Amino acid sequence: MQLSNLPSITKRRKRRLGQGPGSGRGKTAGRGTKGQKARGSVPLIFEGGALPLMKRLPFRRGKEKNKSFKKRPVIINVSALNLLPANATVDTAVLIKHNIVLENDVKLYGVKILGDGTLSVPLTITLPVSKGAKAKIEKAGGLVQEAAPVSRKSTA
Repeated sequence: MQLSNLPSITKRRKRRLGQGPGSGRGKTAGRGTKGQKARGSVPLIFEGGALPLMKRLPFRRGKEKNKSFKKRPVIINVSALNLLPANATVDTAVLIKHNIVLENDVKLYGVKILGDGTLSVPLTITLPVSKGAKAKIEKAGGLVQEAAPVSRKSTA
């Protein structure tokens, strides 16, 4: 065995605090002496009793304040559909089967096909598509069947 062939050890043991003066971290266990931070846990955002930063800032008001929390569909470009066999009917099950999208993402967000790249395989698509993607699919000899929009109104 040579020094250059030894396995690297990246795991370091956790330092045991308060184990007597010989350990180098005895008595106060590296917390200094007295004070709030020596005695208990203090949240990272605590500012010594001053009004916290989050309370000092103004509210995010207006129509678009929660825009970042909206669920947007998983985007698939037309070029990714070249992995599928010719004349296949493309729906969410087929995309999951060919590992193009994850099953959990499809359930949460849905799927939309966009027109980036080129398509060389004729396919029948039953998912929402953009105008550019629709043109490329039809140019490759495929067909786009628009799914009926889901009605949110109850009939009861």
